[in-house]
Amino acid sequence: QVQLVVSGGGLVQAGGSLRLSCAISGRTDSAYAAGWFRQAPEKEREFVAGIKWSGGWTYLTDYLDAVAGRFTISRDNANNTVFLQMNSLKREDTAVYYCAAGGRITMSARDSRTYDYWGQGTQVTVAS
Repeated sequence: QVQLVVSGGGLVQAGGSLRLSCAISGRTDSAYAAGWFRQAPEKEREFVAGIKWSGGWTYLTDYLDAVAGRFTISRDNANNTVFLQMNSLKREDTAVYYCAAGGRITMSARDSRTYDYWGQGTQVTVAS
């Protein structure tokens, strides 16, 4: 069984930064995918960023247009942890952020059906 533990949310002023972490434990395939999604109040959950890797090689990253250039998704291969570095945060980034992981690497990283496992959400609040 794969488990995801998310940490790093909080309250930040607009223009500030936060880093979210998603520690993946349990048996995973060597080729895998992880993604960050978010859900703001009264809105649908949306894709934020995704990453695919094979062994120690990251071969794809993808971003929601609204966060491209501000957010960076990355992975620590040794610790099997995925990060979301969020810079230049805006009020509209306020949401509960979720980490997801799964082995359907032929599917789009933007598609939630790619992922079999979901971590607990973490609140990110950006104050103006």
